[in-house]
Amino acid sequence: MSLANKISLFRILLVPGFVACLLYYRPGESEVFRYAAVGLFLLGTITDAVDGYIARAANQASRLGAILDPAADKLFLVTAFLSLSLITTLPPEVRLEPWVPLLVFTRDILIVSGWLLVVLVTGDIRAYPSKLGKATTLFQMLTIVTVLLGFSYSRIVLWIAMGLTVLSGIGYLRLGNQLLNFKKSD
Repeated sequence: MSLANKISLFRILLVPGFVACLLYYRPGESEVFRYAAVGLFLLGTITDAVDGYIARAANQASRLGAILDPAADKLFLVTAFLSLSLITTLPPEVRLEPWVPLLVFTRDILIVSGWLLVVLVTGDIRAYPSKLGKATTLFQMLTIVTVLLGFSYSRIVLWIAMGLTVLSGIGYLRLGNQLLNFKKSD
């Protein structure tokens, strides 16, 4: 297994620790868990950039990596949004409304389902991340960090992230449609 894929697996293994930190966090008495959750999330964010760089720079791109890297991203982000919405012991300023993870999860289900359909029809397993999709991921990650750190502008970042979530979801639906129509014309 390549180093890039090991880093993606490591990112997946960070998820339970992140959730555990949020479950044990209590404002005023166990702040260390909030900061540990932020640290684990930032580590996951950094490993996302590092595994992609290593895969390209060291020519370690693989079929497994084409699946593992985006799966790790989606698992970490969806879990983070769900946790911030569903863990009732979190303080109100850290909690997210239920529609937030629902929107993120719905977009990701559409993307993964569309990707699977394209793979079944075309046989091509490559993912085609768009610049808008990358911006969405960046703002979703920023949302988690700014909300957990209690930054005053975290709701602005959240609204930007959710707007990008909708726009990139539409963009991926269009891309999937183009890929499938291209294959039909062959």
